[in-house]
Amino acid sequence: MGAGTSPADPAPAGGAAESVQEKSVRERSVRERSVREESVREESDGGSTEQGGGSTAPDRAAPDSGSTAVEPDSGSTAADPGGEAPAPRRTRRFPLFTRDTARPEGGGRAAPRDAPAPARQWPLLTVLGAAGVGLLVVALDPFAEAFRIGTILIGAALIAGAVLRWVVPSVGMLAVRSRFTDLVTYGLMGTLIVLLALVAQPKPWLDVPILEDAVRFTIR
Repeated sequence: MGAGTSPADPAPAGGAAESVQEKSVRERSVRERSVREESVREESDGGSTEQGGGSTAPDRAAPDSGSTAVEPDSGSTAADPGGEAPAPRRTRRFPLFTRDTARPEGGGRAAPRDAPAPARQWPLLTVLGAAGVGLLVVALDPFAEAFRIGTILIGAALIAGAVLRWVVPSVGMLAVRSRFTDLVTYGLMGTLIVLLALVAQPKPWLDVPILEDAVRFTIR
């Protein structure tokens, strides 16, 4: 009878070597699979931000994975820990909608704060009062040449507004735009109104031959 082998007897050298090699290959494949899964999980977690804190998850480099760790974008701004939104970046572009307007140059009070309201706006009240008197004279026509005199009063009121805008540092509500714009507007309108009142027919107070030639040329 052949000699039998018991379980306690050591296995042959060749079989033992093969079993150890298979075991090592299996362990290596399991380890590589776990490394790949971990690297994939880290890459997916690295691109997403946590819901509460607003910070990105730390990146862990996996050994023998051949993949590079995902770093957070340096240009992106994270929210504050208190949950407040970051302050908007200031720009020199004009806003799409104008929410307020700056006070024009010289638009402050013409008198101190403790003065009564009419005194604080005396430049505007002066111009409006003179223009109102001129309109009243034109409307009532109490005497001859009332139309001409009333119109001259209106033009003179506008010219006075231009002078006040130039001389007085603070004119209150008489300041509408910049000082230069107000000077040109008040002065030009007042001058034109006075000139039209002087050359009005009949019996104009100012005789301009160029205007007569222009009217004759237009009529022809």
